[in-house]
Amino acid sequence: MIDNDLKICFQAIEGSKLVDLKNSLYVSAVRYARIRTDWHFMNVEDRKQAEDERTRSHNAFIDKCNIMSRNQQTHGEDGSWRLHLGQDRLIIGDFACYIHLWLGLQSR
Repeated sequence: MIDNDLKICFQAIEGSKLVDLKNSLYVSAVRYARIRTDWHFMNVEDRKQAEDERTRSHNAFIDKCNIMSRNQQTHGEDGSWRLHLGQDRLIIGDFACYIHLWLGLQSR
């Protein structure tokens, strides 16, 4: 999945009126992206200790994506971005990092 695809998914979420769910998804994305970034600086032992938390955080982000998309559809919004995002855990993790990036840029 290329950056433009991630942008389309992000814009679909950004345009949602489901503010609480959107914020919850964003918090989850930032949490996972932080762990993924910290991973870069960890040694092998630290990675072993952090592995379970990283997996739990990733799973929580995936759950938030699923919940957001379902609720968008329930409320008449376009939640098809979730199907477009797919099931590849690596790409979904990349999406969390993409969200983190754009939220940071929007906050300047």
